[in-house]
Amino acid sequence: MIFAANLKCNHTRSSFKLYANTLNKALESTNDEIIVFPPSIAFLEDKCNFIQGAQNFYPCVNGAFTGEIGKMHLDEFSIKCVLIGHSERRALGDENLIKAKFDFAKEHGFKIIFCIGEDLEIKNQNKTLEFLEKQLKIIDLNYENLIIAYEPIYSIGTGVSATKEDINKVLEFISSLSKAPLLYGGSVNENNIKEILAINHCSGVLIGSAALKVENFIKLIKG
Repeated sequence: MIFAANLKCNHTRSSFKLYANTLNKALESTNDEIIVFPPSIAFLEDKCNFIQGAQNFYPCVNGAFTGEIGKMHLDEFSIKCVLIGHSERRALGDENLIKAKFDFAKEHGFKIIFCIGEDLEIKNQNKTLEFLEKQLKIIDLNYENLIIAYEPIYSIGTGVSATKEDINKVLEFISSLSKAPLLYGGSVNENNIKEILAINHCSGVLIGSAALKVENFIKLIKG
């Protein structure tokens, strides 16, 4: 299984170092794939028992892009995994930039977790699958280092997960388009994680607030 934690705009360098040290000790014997996305200011140079990923980056090696993080900066921390298309980033950018990020990350062999998801209006119009397919059309669904994360916007940070039936329907649809591992994200917590992981085609979870405390993240990993 894949357990990914998106720490968003939380943790400092010092607090994430403590987080990582505790997580490293807990993962000495796990066979699962663990990925953590800390804020860029907290990137660690230390070797970890988990994959350290970047929540955001700009599709460049370096250059005149004020305030951005390029591949050169990720390379310094040996980061080869990126998160692309999270709804909180989509709200700030455009689809052309998302595609440019994907193409750049693919060109350089990054592991990519590509996020897709619909809002409540789309869901209520019964246009979820059509909407998600449109989001996926801009990327190479056969890219070997691709992971797709389904995160319905109405579930992110709300404490209300999508229903098992809805998740199953969406993951089954995505699996018909790509052989990439599929994750579910959106208010994943200790009360629903087992049911979510048991859903057909689900290869893991992308966890937000429930993973901010390392002890909670470890509990979710170890079940």
